[in-house]
Amino acid sequence: MPLLDWFIVVALNGSIIAFGFLLARGMHSSAEWFLAGRRLPYWIVGLSMYATAIDASDLVADSGGTYTLGFRYFPANMVGVPLGWVFAGFFVFLPMYRAGMYTNAEYLEARFGPAARVLCALVQVQYRTFVLAIMGVSLYWTLNVVCGLSFSQALVSVVLVAVFASIYTAFGGLRSVAITDVLQFGVMTIAALVIWFAVLDQLGGWSRVEERLAGAEASDLLHCGSDHVATEDVHANTSEEIDRKLLLGGEHDAAAGVIRTTTPAWLVALGLVIMGFAYPIVNHTQSMRMFASKSEWDLKMSVSVASLVIIVMSFFNLTMGVLGRAWMPDQALLPEGNADNIYTWMVSQIDTLGLRGIVVAGIFAAAFSTYDSIGSSLSALLTRDVYARFVVRNRGDHHYLRVGQWLTPVVIGISFGYMPLLFKGGMLHRFVDLTSAFVIPLLTVFLMGRFTRVHRASGTLGLLVGAAYGVLRLFAPTLAETWGVTVLPGVLVNSYAAYVFALLITACAMVIVSLVQGWEPRGCTLAARHQEQEGWLRSSQEAVQKLESAEVASSEKFAVLPAILAVLVLGFGCYLCFFFWW
Repeated sequence: MPLLDWFIVVALNGSIIAFGFLLARGMHSSAEWFLAGRRLPYWIVGLSMYATAIDASDLVADSGGTYTLGFRYFPANMVGVPLGWVFAGFFVFLPMYRAGMYTNAEYLEARFGPAARVLCALVQVQYRTFVLAIMGVSLYWTLNVVCGLSFSQALVSVVLVAVFASIYTAFGGLRSVAITDVLQFGVMTIAALVIWFAVLDQLGGWSRVEERLAGAEASDLLHCGSDHVATEDVHANTSEEIDRKLLLGGEHDAAAGVIRTTTPAWLVALGLVIMGFAYPIVNHTQSMRMFASKSEWDLKMSVSVASLVIIVMSFFNLTMGVLGRAWMPDQALLPEGNADNIYTWMVSQIDTLGLRGIVVAGIFAAAFSTYDSIGSSLSALLTRDVYARFVVRNRGDHHYLRVGQWLTPVVIGISFGYMPLLFKGGMLHRFVDLTSAFVIPLLTVFLMGRFTRVHRASGTLGLLVGAAYGVLRLFAPTLAETWGVTVLPGVLVNSYAAYVFALLITACAMVIVSLVQGWEPRGCTLAARHQEQEGWLRSSQEAVQKLESAEVASSEKFAVLPAILAVLVLGFGCYLCFFFWW
């Protein structure tokens, strides 16, 4: 990559990192580090929520996913995530905000007991460090394919990005992270638009894209409502091996030498909506930002800001895979024969001086915004919900501030252990499988706890039952293909149906426990009465409860505005996915 392009990458991201270190000065209390002193306005919260949700993996890995899924993936970002933000901001997180909670896991102890709190923290650590690994691999492919760095050079560069993000996050906490997220959002957006229009111009316009896709028999990529047909080449397999694969469903086309598995469009859409819906509620990177809002009004308004941006920008980000399919329909010709390389391959084909630098700068900005966000949120979970709750209970505020800071690079470092599993490709599909296994049961526990009177003992058991189904589903293909053992029917193994079944199985387990043990009294669902019992957990919670916003009174006359905007933005996303592009 030319020197000018490298200068753009370093100048844009270096200045943001330097500003992050500047913001880190004067960080003295845990309330400032974990919750930015509850001083963030709605637009910073909303843009930070978006910048955290869209990282380098969404640019690279999601393009690899839409190379085969196309517009079918739109409902996840355009409906599921905004719907999750609405439920989180108006219903699920609001009682937690009023109670002065620091993490979403604290609510689960208030509602279901300490075991649910710990399991929530551990699931999030596993889930989000896996996302960091996807982002690390995405950044690696960018450096390798676009910038021409060798394996070792690219890997060292990814480590350096993680190290720099860890340092300014550890020192600056949420305020530093949220404000730098807004700046990184600007770089990400400019980069995404620049490369999208450059690729579209290279292909000769949208009508030419449609013609190319029709010629490659891939016109279905332009519709959310087309069935998804997955094909597996079985030319080299024996008849016995083919019979074992068919235990999981699908049809064998002997003439073509493939097994085809068809998933109805409605099921793909429903599964992806549930996946997107789970993201804001289960993910503490989102609750952490909402809890830092300077008022309830700002918390609710942030939902519309984040939702509108993600709906608009998802079109440009996700259609990159579709443009790539029109440009290079033969996946085997991509670097490593890997669809996850379609984004970086297209960037490498654009020779305009400075353009690659802008795009790579955007990918780096997306990586920084997610490394710092996930690092700070997971360290907050481990500090409050594990360390301070069960390990060291009665130390001073400064002690727990330091623990949170030191845990930041630790949780980011964990993600590198997953990276070797992801270099072969299919990162989005691996993410889809993993999310349904652990995240959806946790989502169900949050929803059942907030909207029903299920028994207090049902939370942990429901989570374990749902996760057991998820784990069994992950191993079902190996058991069937290796030993011919069918542990689940094919419909329960389907990646998209798994979201529905994980939710239903977890909910049913919780209802059964409640039928046996009894239902909780009315009012238990809010759990706003919860107070930490002792030590720093209690004193820090009380300190947050005393924080008052000068903006509350002035925003009361616009009290209904956040709800109106949220409904309009969500309706816009539903219209695009289920009518305009269906």
